[in-house]
Amino acid sequence: MQTSLFIAKIVGPMLVIPGLIGLANPGHVKTVGEEFLKSPALIFVAGAMALIAGLAVVNTHAVWTGWPLIITLMGWLMLVAGVVRMGFPGLVAAMGESMIANETVLRVLGALQVALGAFLMWKGYF
Repeated sequence: MQTSLFIAKIVGPMLVIPGLIGLANPGHVKTVGEEFLKSPALIFVAGAMALIAGLAVVNTHAVWTGWPLIITLMGWLMLVAGVVRMGFPGLVAAMGESMIANETVLRVLGALQVALGAFLMWKGYF
């Protein structure tokens, strides 16, 4: 349980802060996203970072019950997302462009991100 709480205290704010920024200033996030998707090198580096984070979570947190299950699933999701970004940057760019083009999608994803992060922060800190 200590590992779950530790990871929740890190991942929660990592989700809430950019989610709130995206909700408060969607134009900025759209601009940053467009620039990011133009660079296969940045997509690759982001993939490497996601792969490392995913491996760290998967190797230290294999809890398949209760709320910590969310952290385990996020670890596997980060690992897979990292591999996809590193191996298929064109696919990532195409998916990202379609998401950025739809402001409703960005707002919904931002709200979900904030909600999940707030839940993890609540579990981790309280």
